[in-house]
Amino acid sequence: MTLDQIAEHAEVVGLSVRGAFHPRPEDGVPALDTGSVETLVLLGWTGGRQWPAFAASHEAADGALHPLDRWSARVIDAMANEFSAVALYPFGGPPYLPFQRWAQRGDTVFASPLGIYVHPVHGLWHSYRGALGFAQRLALPPLARVVHPCESCAAKPCLNNCPVGAFTLAGYDVERCAAHVRSPQGTACRQGGCLARRACPVAPDKAYGSQEAGFYMKAFLAAH
Repeated sequence: MTLDQIAEHAEVVGLSVRGAFHPRPEDGVPALDTGSVETLVLLGWTGGRQWPAFAASHEAADGALHPLDRWSARVIDAMANEFSAVALYPFGGPPYLPFQRWAQRGDTVFASPLGIYVHPVHGLWHSYRGALGFAQRLALPPLARVVHPCESCAAKPCLNNCPVGAFTLAGYDVERCAAHVRSPQGTACRQGGCLARRACPVAPDKAYGSQEAGFYMKAFLAAH
């Protein structure tokens, strides 16, 4: 088994390999019944490429709660069975597994002023849906050395395009954001996604379509 084989399978089922690493004790990766996880492979989405796979699923249409999490669990559980791995998820807690820490170990991502990780290729338009833990120590390519995209962005349009100033260098005012998105004035955010996020100049061509963006906003409002 190789990382390329895992990546090929992931693409077929509507996912993408989002990095991989050999865990250390401080990474907080749960142990297997037979010992430690020697390789952790992150799985997720990049841009809007994988949205159609979920949108066509029965989870997306059945009206039950948490459709994307249920779709992710079904697909990644099947991959875990195929590759004799253990499936791990960023949802289902508390407690929650440290996927943000894992993303920094296995992928080229950086903290952005919005608090979302920015990727040099995918910008702010990516996510992690789960991970596969392997008992084997798979061969992995080295992480690419890239510059933090936000360091050369003097204008920081992400901080200047929120209609209610919910994002500042001091942090994110989630209640102000949610109140605006619910209001009549929040139609643009509610239907097309966060305007501050869309203002990021990194990979604007990877931005989510209106259907996907609206789905996330609906989930955001349900949680707040």
